[in-house]
Amino acid sequence: MQEARDALTRVFGFTDFRPGQEEILKAVFGGENILAVMPTGAGKSLCYQLPAIVRKGLTIVVSPLIALMRDQVRQLQAHGIAAAALNTSNSGEDNSAIEAGLRRRRYRLLYVAPERLARPDTPDLLRDAGANVFAIDEAHCVSQWGHDFRPEYLGLAEAARAIGNLQMIAVTATADAPTRADIIKNLFSVEPQIFVRSFDRPNLHLAMTRKTDPARQIEQMIARHKGQSGIVYCNSRKGAEKLSQHLSQSGVSALPYHAGLEAALRSAHQDEFLRHGGVVIVATIAFGMGIDKPNVRFVCHADLPQSIEAYYQEIDRAGRDGLPAETLTLFSDADILLRERQIIEGGAPQDRKRIEKRKLNALIALCESPRCRRRTLLAAFGEAAKPCRKCDICDGKWVLFNGVIAAQKVMSAIHRTSGRFFSGHLGNLLAGRTTEAIRRHGHDLLPTFGAGKEFKPAGWRSIFHQLHAADLIAQDPEDRDRWFLTGAGRAVLKGEAPLTLRGELPLPGGRKADLRRTLAEIEALRTEDPAPPREAFTPVKQSCETAPLTANQNRLLARLKAKRLEVARQQKQPAFIIFHDRVLIEMAQIRPKTREDMQAIPGIGPEKLARYGSIFLAVIANCGGDL
Repeated sequence: MQEARDALTRVFGFTDFRPGQEEILKAVFGGENILAVMPTGAGKSLCYQLPAIVRKGLTIVVSPLIALMRDQVRQLQAHGIAAAALNTSNSGEDNSAIEAGLRRRRYRLLYVAPERLARPDTPDLLRDAGANVFAIDEAHCVSQWGHDFRPEYLGLAEAARAIGNLQMIAVTATADAPTRADIIKNLFSVEPQIFVRSFDRPNLHLAMTRKTDPARQIEQMIARHKGQSGIVYCNSRKGAEKLSQHLSQSGVSALPYHAGLEAALRSAHQDEFLRHGGVVIVATIAFGMGIDKPNVRFVCHADLPQSIEAYYQEIDRAGRDGLPAETLTLFSDADILLRERQIIEGGAPQDRKRIEKRKLNALIALCESPRCRRRTLLAAFGEAAKPCRKCDICDGKWVLFNGVIAAQKVMSAIHRTSGRFFSGHLGNLLAGRTTEAIRRHGHDLLPTFGAGKEFKPAGWRSIFHQLHAADLIAQDPEDRDRWFLTGAGRAVLKGEAPLTLRGELPLPGGRKADLRRTLAEIEALRTEDPAPPREAFTPVKQSCETAPLTANQNRLLARLKAKRLEVARQQKQPAFIIFHDRVLIEMAQIRPKTREDMQAIPGIGPEKLARYGSIFLAVIANCGGDL
């Protein structure tokens, strides 16, 4: 471990491990097989990169995407580490040279795709290269319960056995309990040592709202981050193209990204996003795990994500530098019904459909919850948390009210319509809207018709989904078209249990007095003690607060970023490969005058100091007089 600490400082420029890393590294150095589930920013990659630097032998790193391999190899090489990637994006000559280097045992880390490991000549090559560690990045891809299952990952255990006696290290940021169990079953011949860190990303602000004017809602978010990079996710290629075009016409530097684009254009758009600031990528989920840009300041979902895990994975691409970032998810009833239909009509086995439906319900609960977003999100991963004060609910932007009477009206409507109608019809029924369907079924003659004119149909639809997400109403597993009241729902119907619901629209202008509840009642709801966690989590505290920069420091930071962009363009690589924003911010704050001063900044190791130190010291010195 002392050698590892020395290498941490000598190579990466950090004086200490991040919380959670040391415990995992001790197990790795002890020869244990490892499954580590850690949030983005907690330093998962270092758990196999640092041992590869300190120990002899070759570490094989399995990565799902070429773009992800390329960026990680670039960063390692920038730190002076012998790393390479074998993949189809290399020329034949490049791959031949890498293979020759492997035979000479030149490399410490080799990144490969799972398909490369299936080639019959690969095990012998890697065995001759001294392979002794098998690291699986994005390990959730091996699980059929995961949101991003890759069938080719199922062959990894066999590939590892073919190479020889390898230590296994699997890491991911996204894996709930069923996914973790599946990873262990598919990868490990014996039970690994398991580390599950907190899923919390405290630097992310979470917000969710129903669609009203999606393009305008997204424009307003982008306007709050003018000149900054962001990602907007859409559920269709057509939607991504249309929204990208609309944003471009509005003056936003927006580029589409989806699987329907030609490979060369898709790659060009990704490179533009990675290398420059102020670019907004409007993408389908094809814009996935290969993205490791640290200074993404916002992630927006123009449509409901596929699942709770997919949502977490996608917002996880914001704020990887640890600085504050914003997320916004837009959703509608149509999104929910579409996703439910996709699950029901899909070809997956019934047990997988049940898991997918459970995860969708967890996502709907998050969208419709009257409780702290972060608390609800973490609960979906089995983790308890207190209110975060960094979400739209904790900001006090939503009306919260005693929902017992509203819930009783919805349940009465379900009962009087034999449970055969969904939220749209019931919303019209309660609000007193005489639609053609209401007349055809004679529902305008029911006592419940017009019994809920205090809300519009959209408000009743929201309440319906809140009841569903809270497991107060459910669909009959034998008859998906029939709704019924659960035991908890019947308790609310009888007035035996309390219920708090969230209103239809956010309060304008942020925190205001709630007309239907006192502020004291709302505060009690937000600060109530959380339920005990379903399993033990080791919290990982991540600081996301930085001291505000002065005007002069901001001007210096702008010049440092301009120089970084200039160097990155000369070297034809993303700017963050040179230095992360956090490093430049610290430069602007302390204004180092010597190389020794600069090396004291976390993240500047000897290799980067030798390459870039004089360049950035010159920027600081040259602006001394006018700042």
